[in-house]
Amino acid sequence: MKKGQVTIKDIAKELNISCSTVSRALKDFPGISPSTKKAVTELANKYNYRPNSIALSLRNQRTNVIGVIIPETVHFFFSTVISGIEDEAMKEGYNVMICQSNENYEREADSIDALMSARVDGLLVSISRETSDLEHLKKVVSEGTPMVFFDRLVEGMNASSVIVDDYQGAYDAVEHLIEQGCRHIVHLSGPSNLIIGRKRKEGYISALEDYEIPINEDNIIECRNGTEQEAESAMTQLLASGKKIDGVFASNDMAALGALKAVKKANIRIPEEVAIVGFSNWQFSSLIHPTLSSVAQPGYEMGREAAKLIFQEINESSNGKSIIRILDTELIVRESSDRKTVKAAMP
Repeated sequence: MKKGQVTIKDIAKELNISCSTVSRALKDFPGISPSTKKAVTELANKYNYRPNSIALSLRNQRTNVIGVIIPETVHFFFSTVISGIEDEAMKEGYNVMICQSNENYEREADSIDALMSARVDGLLVSISRETSDLEHLKKVVSEGTPMVFFDRLVEGMNASSVIVDDYQGAYDAVEHLIEQGCRHIVHLSGPSNLIIGRKRKEGYISALEDYEIPINEDNIIECRNGTEQEAESAMTQLLASGKKIDGVFASNDMAALGALKAVKKANIRIPEEVAIVGFSNWQFSSLIHPTLSSVAQPGYEMGREAAKLIFQEINESSNGKSIIRILDTELIVRESSDRKTVKAAMP
């Protein structure tokens, strides 16, 4: 037998039978004698025969593969989303191809091209922070490939999406800070071109308005890249300016971590003088000191729901209707904002 991947033709030649007989024996078709089936199966197992998925896809017009594009694989939230997608895909007999945009538009567009060239049956996409031109995404829709967005809603696209209630999550975080006695709350916001950034900012503003706290635009700082270093630098400058600050709501946990580091370096007590809340509930949130309060997102559930939607579209059971599923968030209160527990522990 030749080296490399064994084909039906190789098995047929060794057993001196036709290729169609081998194919029918492997599929357990009737009309093939038990002895022939046994001989074919044993030889296929011996040489680790695997069906040619490309040839099958050409016949079936499906590859049984879905493509997934995420901004960052290192992001704890996105890793949980992938787990949900893969578990649901496995149930459907599908494989998953994952690409990372690294929050870069060009890389995202190249990934779309690569996955389309691989003839995936559908795409699950969370767009990058840089993405504003949607032509590469509109091309997918025009070619008839099912596509579902997750986490980051995209305006101007007729496609289904799975998102969390970013507005309510932000509102809950700021309301919690207000209930802790905060009145001068800084918002380290996400990029304004992403809907999640705008929704979290809206939730911040609405909470202040509902509690009749004046909105100071100088307290809203856009941290476009959402990095620890960016947020630490912005927070250090704010603290050095002498502005009254007693609370921080960051649009993600890395920005919250940067704010926490800046406050600690300034020898300001957390949460007694400045209380801090992040968004996403990364694993490190419960490991740092003080532990970080954060808005938890159901990443695994988001992945499963996004996968269910793409399979509905692949199987043409969605009736062509775009669906937006909104999942609830949960505020996890920890040491960085829990002033009441700190006061209760004081002698």
